[in-house]
Amino acid sequence: MHDTVNLEELGIPAVFVASSEFTVAADAQSSALGADPARVFVAHPIQDRTDEEMRALADMAIEEILSCLTKP
Repeated sequence: MHDTVNLEELGIPAVFVASSEFTVAADAQSSALGADPARVFVAHPIQDRTDEEMRALADMAIEEILSCLTKP
């Protein structure tokens, strides 16, 4: 979250990506930072997924990520 906020402050489009387990924590961190960075959540958990499963998660999220990066 900090990196996303820092990049956006530099004018570099960024998107915070995390698993759905961290939605509440991301909201709290966003409030604490006084920022509302673009964020995309994928299915939880991710740590035990195979490379193929991770690619499938990325494939499902890519359109939303690109949309966040390219909106004005």
